[in-house]
Amino acid sequence: MIDYQAARAALIEHLSYEIKDRRVLEAMSRIPREKFVPPEMRSHAYEDRPLPIGWEQTISQPYIIALMTEALELTGGEKVLEVGTGSGYQTAILAELAGMLISVERVPALVESARLVLDSLGFKNIEIHPAEETLGWQQGAPYDAIVVTAGAPAIPDDLLNQLAGGGRMVIPVGSRYMQELCKITRRPEGDTIENLGGCRFVSLIGKNAWKN
Repeated sequence: MIDYQAARAALIEHLSYEIKDRRVLEAMSRIPREKFVPPEMRSHAYEDRPLPIGWEQTISQPYIIALMTEALELTGGEKVLEVGTGSGYQTAILAELAGMLISVERVPALVESARLVLDSLGFKNIEIHPAEETLGWQQGAPYDAIVVTAGAPAIPDDLLNQLAGGGRMVIPVGSRYMQELCKITRRPEGDTIENLGGCRFVSLIGKNAWKN
């Protein structure tokens, strides 16, 4: 039988060499990643790599999840938008660190499966909505932070317009096959963009992004 707790602790120790925000690491240490992957993949749940979750989607590599979450600079009271719920794993981590988490997902089956797992873990500060044609969830804007878990051809204006002043957005930008992870910070004098390194995500589908 797999000792998931020991495997999770080993993963957190591995991540700690690169990730310095202790709150991010502590949040990840509380979330059972094995509950967010298909049963046949659970033996690989704490390997530092992406895993398939069906519908041509993946649960991202833990290091990338930690890096993106750390870049949001969450302190506990923020309202956060996640574009791409996927398995719900990063949703759970963000909900541990923020005041309110709103997540949108375009695959109906993933909306339902993520809700089931997150409800079973007792989260009360998460809303998951089916994705609309316009990226994000305009009804809840503005957001203190936005994280996008799919690659876009450019930084979408529709999402920038949902980001509050001083807010941070982390999004993969590039081709369908390779992207750079960008952190955008809204400032009165103009947005700043920081490159966090190369990455590879599934394509972001919707207005201001890729066509299906």
